[in-house]
Amino acid sequence: MSNKTDDIAALLAPVIASLGLGLELLGVEYVPSPSRALLRIYIDAADRSVTLEDCETVSREVSAVMDVEDPISSQYVLEVSSPGLDRPLFSVAQFARHQGETVKVGLRLPQDGRRRYQGRIVRVAGQVVVLEVDGAEVEVAHDNVDKARIVPDYAALGLVSEGKAKKGARGAKSARGQADADDSNTSGDESPDAEQ
Repeated sequence: MSNKTDDIAALLAPVIASLGLGLELLGVEYVPSPSRALLRIYIDAADRSVTLEDCETVSREVSAVMDVEDPISSQYVLEVSSPGLDRPLFSVAQFARHQGETVKVGLRLPQDGRRRYQGRIVRVAGQVVVLEVDGAEVEVAHDNVDKARIVPDYAALGLVSEGKAKKGARGAKSARGQADADDSNTSGDESPDAEQ
């Protein structure tokens, strides 16, 4: 996380916890832009699913705090979201909590000539996340992690049959390769649905 996201997370975590809904701030993504930045807040609940009403309540409270504290001087769009099945991981503690699961990790700086890894979380040692990638252990310093997300096992979750999951994974790789190629040809301008 950047200093701005750390500052915003520190500002908002107690606000979200104080709502009395059993919610916690999972993490913050801040994407600056000359025209309109994006501030995405991920919330989670330990003993239940996050509801649309939870997101609406948090959005109202966060908007009020952000208006008063004004940590982002330019216009921005606020999104409040549950983490979903492909939940993002922001902290070392979150990596430790999901030990044994498969993750995709994007790095700030290349390591061994790579900026992206996909592997199983073997362990967390201090500020280092150890992944098993292609049968070998790879140590990644947490402060070099730009983004990380769980790779859901849809077959284990009972959402698809195992045969379809394997076929879907092959198709997803092909589609992802095409999407990566398409991304390199776009300007990155998106029109968000909700405005702050």
